[in-house]
Amino acid sequence: MKQALADALQKRGYDTLTPVQMAVTAPELAQADLLVSAQTGSGKTVGFGLAIGDSLLGGNEVFDRVANPLALIIAPTRELALQVKRELHWLYGEAQVTMASCVGGMDMRDERRALARGAHIVVATPGRLRDHIMRGSIDLSELRAVVLDEADEMLDLGFKEDLEFILGHAPETRRTLMFSATVPKSIATLAKSYQRNAQRVSTVAEKSQHTDIEYRALNVAARDVENAIINVLRFYEAPNALVFANTRVMVNRLTTRLSNRGFSVVSLSGELSQAERSHALQAMRDGRARICVATDVAARGIDLPNLDLVVHAELPSNFETLMHRSGRTGRAGRKGISALIVPPSARRKAERILQGAKVKAEWALPPSSDQVTAKDRARLLEDPAWHQEISATDQVAVDELLSHFSPTQVAAAFLRVYSAKQSAPEELSTVDAREAKEAKPRRVADFGPTVWFSIPGGRASGTLPGRLLPMICNAGGLT
Repeated sequence: MKQALADALQKRGYDTLTPVQMAVTAPELAQADLLVSAQTGSGKTVGFGLAIGDSLLGGNEVFDRVANPLALIIAPTRELALQVKRELHWLYGEAQVTMASCVGGMDMRDERRALARGAHIVVATPGRLRDHIMRGSIDLSELRAVVLDEADEMLDLGFKEDLEFILGHAPETRRTLMFSATVPKSIATLAKSYQRNAQRVSTVAEKSQHTDIEYRALNVAARDVENAIINVLRFYEAPNALVFANTRVMVNRLTTRLSNRGFSVVSLSGELSQAERSHALQAMRDGRARICVATDVAARGIDLPNLDLVVHAELPSNFETLMHRSGRTGRAGRKGISALIVPPSARRKAERILQGAKVKAEWALPPSSDQVTAKDRARLLEDPAWHQEISATDQVAVDELLSHFSPTQVAAAFLRVYSAKQSAPEELSTVDAREAKEAKPRRVADFGPTVWFSIPGGRASGTLPGRLLPMICNAGGLT
């Protein structure tokens, strides 16, 4: 490891490296292409920063001036790209690095000027980077390393052609490092096409459950889904919490419900502009908001400090998405909780997703109103303010209160004021966990006599569900 990088790590307070950081910096892999499986929050950004250090600096400890970039980091979203840029900036700070970013939603003229001045490392999103290449504002001919961060997410978002275009313009002598939470066939194919004898690196975290994340699967009655979310948020009172929904409609619904209940909440969905997204994330970071309701796409790549709770208001479509969602918490040694809200009809789907993710979740009921109230009282009694010395100013106010009211009256009034600042928990319907587990889909016979029919041609002949459904309902007299 370069001394400049070691010094930066020491200043940052790094005592030991994470498993993925140790794996990718092994001496025998110093010049190899790498295909790395690493969970979100495992320290992979610093990991690939260390892995390409020798390739970029060579025999030097600091960078020389350059006209064209030496390293290219490609990330799926602007938030993740800017986060990576911040991480690499301090890591290579002692080496006097110059960095630039090329991400959607930013002023392209500013990016062109930064590239023209010269940057050692460029962090980019695929679409914007392709635009720069086609306009001739970036020259990739001197690249020594290319890193694809969250490669599986980039393919999921439809960036395959952009990645192939970008890699096709990079020199063949470069090192190519791919980092991905999972390695599906599409990633393996991309690696085979654009890497040379890539070394496969699998960290321990990929093979076992993330030990810093505690999974809870909560059985709730179908009508109590939103009430259960409120009680979960109230029970844990996390400094920052992320609530996932599958659609923008559900994001707006939950945001409105939580806001009406007194929660400090912001939302992230595809309909928001870049400025609105940035303001929402900043509100979470500076404490003006405590809860963020988001869709999967909108929340990809975001990193929030003190994010101790992830709530799946709606189940993800697959186990990869579950891991990406949950990976927002339990980062950098902090403990986190990932809570799945599971109505009876979704029990089997939840079990399949957890099994696919190789995750063991504790099945339970959501916190009841009484449990939330008890938790509030416990937090109140644990507050360090009880043990602080009473200042002279406070003593005057205390004496005045006790001159008008008894200690019991003061304590009761304090509890009422304290409780008024909290959103009241919800009363939940009783759910038998055994019944939820044994819930079965309704049989066809439950609908009465059934006839299957088909219409030839399908979409090719202009037969669309939106047209067909009203006709069926009218024919059957269904409102």
